[in-house]
Amino acid sequence: MTDTADISYDFARVVTETQYDDIDAESRDRAKQSIMDTLGVIIAASSLTPKIGAISDLTLEMGGTPEATMLGFGGKVPALNAAFANGAMAHCLDFDDHAPEGHHPSSSIVPSAFALAERAGAVSGKEMIAATAIAQDMFLRIRRNVSWKQDWHLTTIIGGLSAAAACARVIKLDHAQTVSAIGIAGHQASGTMELAYGTGSDLRGMYAGFVSKQATLAGLMAQRGIVGPGSMMEGRAGFFATYLDGKYDRDAMLADLGTNFTGHAVQFKAWPSCGLTHSYIHAMSCLMKEQGLTPDDLKQITVHVGDFQERLCTPIEDRRAPKVPVDAKFSIPYCVAVAAVRGTVGLSDFTEDALENTDVLSVASKIVAEPDPSGDWDGKLPYGRVSVITQDGRTFTRIGDQVPGESEAPMDWEYIVQKFREAASFSHKPLENAQIDRAVDMIQDLENLNDATHIIRALS
Repeated sequence: MTDTADISYDFARVVTETQYDDIDAESRDRAKQSIMDTLGVIIAASSLTPKIGAISDLTLEMGGTPEATMLGFGGKVPALNAAFANGAMAHCLDFDDHAPEGHHPSSSIVPSAFALAERAGAVSGKEMIAATAIAQDMFLRIRRNVSWKQDWHLTTIIGGLSAAAACARVIKLDHAQTVSAIGIAGHQASGTMELAYGTGSDLRGMYAGFVSKQATLAGLMAQRGIVGPGSMMEGRAGFFATYLDGKYDRDAMLADLGTNFTGHAVQFKAWPSCGLTHSYIHAMSCLMKEQGLTPDDLKQITVHVGDFQERLCTPIEDRRAPKVPVDAKFSIPYCVAVAAVRGTVGLSDFTEDALENTDVLSVASKIVAEPDPSGDWDGKLPYGRVSVITQDGRTFTRIGDQVPGESEAPMDWEYIVQKFREAASFSHKPLENAQIDRAVDMIQDLENLNDATHIIRALS
């Protein structure tokens, strides 16, 4: 334990004392974009993820007081269960936003905040923006200032702490209650990267459901006066000590806290797959176009991989021909093969039928992975490099820089709206165009909305 109060007290102060106007316009705008982006990918997952129907059925089976909406399916369930179901859908497509350094803030923050907002009623648009922006700032400050061994799954841990902060803001907890909410969420935090390293499991796409539920529960427990550990982050057996061997930069984490918000750095995805595949997708699609190549021209493709990317290529036989959609999203060979065949990667490439595409599988069978320490994941997501040998002996190499959606080529409102409209069109319970139009208008004008949950009503 440090000589000063646990850092959770500092984060709780920002949650309870920050005014809407204290947050810079860019971070507020990014929070609105994240809300639209996250709600969209939740809705799309309701029909595009094969096993999500089981989550919906289980949630309905549990019954309880109708408080919050299951997006994509309609109907209300207890807020705790809505946070679980919507959170489970939020990452299923691997299309949700992420930090420049990797890991996903909003797939945990947005489902839990909206579940409690529906339960509480009359949470203004400004408060929803503030809750999201504050929680995103907390997520990024922690993510950027820890030493990670690629063992614990940071989204399931940092996401829970940050989402609990958002929940605390939405239901107006005081400072002590907010510290408790963070402590209670931290006690529930768990999950290792094995859900990503292994193959054949549906859990990797659904993990944000656990995180959203634990944050929602933490907020509700703290609201009822249940006191959580006040040293959950820096205590002897707290988050930093237990999960990260005590290696973190406290000063950097606290620098300008409450005056300089960092959520504007959150990035949106151009393709529905693991962020570490994106540079390779971009490199391959650009190389094919720039050199005028066709799939038939390809003799061998080498993907040069750092430490974490190598896991997305191992075992190579399984990654070339993934058996379930969630594994395809976490496969560099599959994503590169799709990019070579189609020039891009889309939602339709991660259906069960798409995994049988013989053209894609033929290209994927030509892909090999070569270790490249310069691509190790240390801080910002590293660039990927692809080398090609053609049937007539030519060789080409391309680095995937200027990746769409990343800081060098950020997405704008036009992209976010277009992505949302497409995603909403996949709702399990069909939505009318007028409903989608209404939701778009309300989110873009969220700061003037008296009740943020009108968005959910429009989409129900």
